[in-house]
Formats: sequence, structure tokens, C-alpha cells
Amino acid sequence: MSAERSSGVVTPAHRIALAVVYSLLIFFSILTLIPFAWMVCAAFKSGDDFFGSLFLPTGDGFLGIAWGRLSFDNFVRLFSQLGVGNAMLNSAFLSSVSALTATICSAMGGYALAKFRFPGRDGMVDLVLWVLVIPGPLLLAPGYQLIYQLGLLDTYAGLILPGIAPAFGIFLFRQAMVNAVPDALLESARIDGAGEVRIFVEVVLPLVRPMLGAFLMITFLATWNNFIMPQIILQSPEMFPLSVAINQLRGLYGQDYGMIMAGTLVSIAPVLLLFLLLQKEFIAGLTAGAVKG
Repeated sequence: MSAERSSGVVTPAHRIALAVVYSLLIFFSILTLIPFAWMVCAAFKSGDDFFGSLFLPTGDGFLGIAWGRLSFDNFVRLFSQLGVGNAMLNSAFLSSVSALTATICSAMGGYALAKFRFPGRDGMVDLVLWVLVIPGPLLLAPGYQLIYQLGLLDTYAGLILPGIAPAFGIFLFRQAMVNAVPDALLESARIDGAGEVRIFVEVVLPLVRPMLGAFLMITFLATWNNFIMPQIILQSPEMFPLSVAINQLRGLYGQDYGMIMAGTLVSIAPVLLLFLLLQKEFIAGLTAGAVKG
């Protein structure tokens, strides 16, 4: 079998194995997309049709679907009456600022732990690893108390500052820089008279550019989907991000499921598009430090 593969001959057994693998991949892909397809269909249905059909409302139209009963009313109400547009801007601002600051600070911290020699460096690395294993919910109460004492409740700073240098990002960049940034290159730059800031910006960051893109996307998605902390820190409805604003769509005595599905679609569409556009950079960044080279 190995000799036939090395000579470029594809055997019938190999073709059957490929067919089975691709069939399984297609099946599980369709299975994964079914909930998303259901949500897209529900976003365009009225309240009367929401429970009347599984996906699209049936009728006498093309493919047996009542196309005339589909509408953009849920989206119009979201943006004209419920202020979802302002919530999207809030989410975009929070996600962008949090992603940029966390990426820069994590890169600086990872660079310091990877390439500088100073007393207590190994202890700092151990501390970062210990912080990684602490469950996030355990930090909600002390984090809230600290933010309250600093007077940062109901401010965006109270959401951005706690995540400005995450332990996960520092350790991730440390591992990437240990493998991707040669010490000889740094010494050559210092001999040529470059300062530490210039070395970091012009030498180090370009070498870990895939990791920068990957962590930037990870932090952006995490902040965009963050639901717990904005509810704890923010009290003003006009400051709510999109995740909290969609939760406010739930009624006290009834639910407009079509509008909730439309809001959910509006929430995931931007980040889904971002991930599809940058998925190659995302994968390259996650695997950048996996192999030492």
C-alpha cells in the first residue's frame, strides 16, 4: 500500500476511504449548519408563522414556499424602534479597543518574559500559568469590588481595563517569541544602535504577525460575545453592547421569537464574516508556535 501511494497510484481501497471520510465531513457540516439555517429562516417570519412551519412557511409559491409572507419587519423594528444600531456601535467600540490594547500589552509581556533576563522571571512565568487555571467566574466578585472601589462602574473603562493584559495572551506570545524570534537577531539590532522600543516594533512584531492576527481575532470575538461582565458593570441602557441589548428583547409576558432570531442574526453576522475573511491568518497564528523552527 505504501509503495503504491509513493508511486502516485490511487488504489480502490484508498478511494473508498476518501469517500467515507468526505461523506462523514459533509454529513456533520450539514448537521452543524441546520440550527443556523433555522435561525435565518425564523428571522424573516412573522409571529404567526414562527411555530407554523419548521423552516420557511409553506404555500403555493416556488418550491412550495409562501415567499410573500417573508418580510424584513423584524429587522426594521430592531433598528428603528429598539436602538440595536447604537448597541452594535457600542460592541464595535468595546471589541476593537479591547482587542487592540490586549494584543499590544500581551505582546509586550510575552516579549519581556521570553527575551529578557531579570530576577524573578521564572516566578512570573509560573504565576501566569497559575492564573490560567483559575476559573473565570471565581474572579467576578473580587473584580466587581475592585471596579467599584476605583469608581469605574457604568463606564467602558471598567470593562476594558480588567482584560488589558490577559494571562492567556501573555503566555501565548511568550511561546511564540521563544520559537520565532532568534536571540542573535535581537543582539544584531542592539549592536546597530536600535533601542528596545524600535526593536520591538520593527523586528519582533513582524516576526509574530500571524500570532498578532490570531490573538486580535480571539480577543475581538470574546469581547463581542461577552454577556456577563457588561451586565455587571454597566447600568445605563444606552451603553449596553449588542449581546445585552438582544437579551433585553425578551418580554415579560410574551416573546417575539422572530425579532429575537433577527437580533441574534445581526449579532453573529459581523463576527462570522470577519472569521470567514481571516480564517487562514487565524489558523496560521494558532499554529505559529506549535513547531520550533
